[in-house]
Amino acid sequence: MTTFSPFKILPLLVPAAFLTTIAVLWLLAHPELLNNGYTDSFKTAFLGILLEALPFVLLGALLSSLLRVFVPDEMITRWIPRRPVPAILLGCLLGILFPVCECGMIPLVRRLMHKGMPLHVAVVFILSGPVLNPVVYGATLTAFRSHPSLAYARMGLAFAVAALIGLLVYATVRKSPLRHSIRRAGGAEHHSSTRGGRLTAVFVHTSDEFFEMGKYLIIGCLLTAGIQTFMHQGSLSAIGAQPLGSYLFMMGLAFALSLCSTSDAFVASTFLHTFPSGSLLAFMVLGPMLDFKNSLMLLSLFKTKFALYLFFLIFSAVFTLSVLSSFWL
Repeated sequence: MTTFSPFKILPLLVPAAFLTTIAVLWLLAHPELLNNGYTDSFKTAFLGILLEALPFVLLGALLSSLLRVFVPDEMITRWIPRRPVPAILLGCLLGILFPVCECGMIPLVRRLMHKGMPLHVAVVFILSGPVLNPVVYGATLTAFRSHPSLAYARMGLAFAVAALIGLLVYATVRKSPLRHSIRRAGGAEHHSSTRGGRLTAVFVHTSDEFFEMGKYLIIGCLLTAGIQTFMHQGSLSAIGAQPLGSYLFMMGLAFALSLCSTSDAFVASTFLHTFPSGSLLAFMVLGPMLDFKNSLMLLSLFKTKFALYLFFLIFSAVFTLSVLSSFWL
């Protein structure tokens, strides 16, 4: 059984201490920001985003854990077509059948590749799986109740980006980019065959994933609430009025916040009236595919050269297709 280790939070302590120090010094230099109006706005924004997103984060963690415990890896690899185009289309649709958050995607794909999943299908699954699943669709539709077209556009854009990158990887990569340090595993994780053992494993994995995703959600909510509260509305509107600036700002924010795909739509919805719809799509599609935490995980799975190539493809495809999609929104 997995137990919580305090060492897991050590990598977060240094940046947290740095950000806390900067925030304290900045607030001391601007005491007017501590008045009741600012603090009330900050608390309202933070709690509103957090409480809306938490149920979807919990549901995503539960479904991911059920897949991990009850569905064998061979069930996925057995049905992969040999021809590239049908295989890529299947890779895009796997997320609908196997909803896994990006936090658990890399370990799953590592096992699948060792069991025979082709590289181009694995890349497509990594990119599309965290977005193209029912939980994320429901969360996006809930966050954009008054603009449901954004939920549909998010699914379509993620599908298009993943399929395009899959085709490019199939056409340009011939050698295996897996790191040599990754040894060929003999099989998937073993869980107790008894019903009680499997249910225990589900609860353990669910709690681990929930707290793993939860800490990033809280940090993201804090930063977003801070931006909405303390950054002048005129400054946000000025960034949103610049086509290039709005896209780069939202894509950079998606990379830095490292939000779970089940919660990022609620953060994006707070920028609905200050940023163009295309930049919000770029935020919601880039984040699950490429953020700070999963870029490190991709670097641990693939060789550096291929990982950087993949980063370039993701950024370029999301930026280009989200700009083009803005003409139809």
